[in-house]
Amino acid sequence: MAATLLLIDDNAIQAATRQTILKRAGYFVIAALNPARALEQFQGGDFPTEIRLVITDHLMPGLNGSDFVRALRKTHPALPVMVISGLEEAEQEYDGLNVTFRMKPLLPDQLLATVHQLVRDSPGSVPPTVN
Repeated sequence: MAATLLLIDDNAIQAATRQTILKRAGYFVIAALNPARALEQFQGGDFPTEIRLVITDHLMPGLNGSDFVRALRKTHPALPVMVISGLEEAEQEYDGLNVTFRMKPLLPDQLLATVHQLVRDSPGSVPPTVN
């Protein structure tokens, strides 16, 4: 079974584009437009399978990426997280939170290379299978 990724982005077009790229690479992708709801699902164990990697945007209404990661780290301290942002200065908000930070625009090849590495390096990972 392919690795399951959680993709959080309040921009539906960006989320759908990244979800398509990742699915074509063989990953199972759960997209969430609301970071607060995604956090509730983590806390409630509501995902159908174990999440191997979280990919989140930084700027989102209600709960930004760094607030989401801080809350997530309380229950999932070692889960790989990739943050994507157009704000270079946002990276400092993630100091000490063990994230991989990437700047927008993030080309598909760059997205996939980072995801492959993070999933490969995470314990218990299963490489993607392309259909």
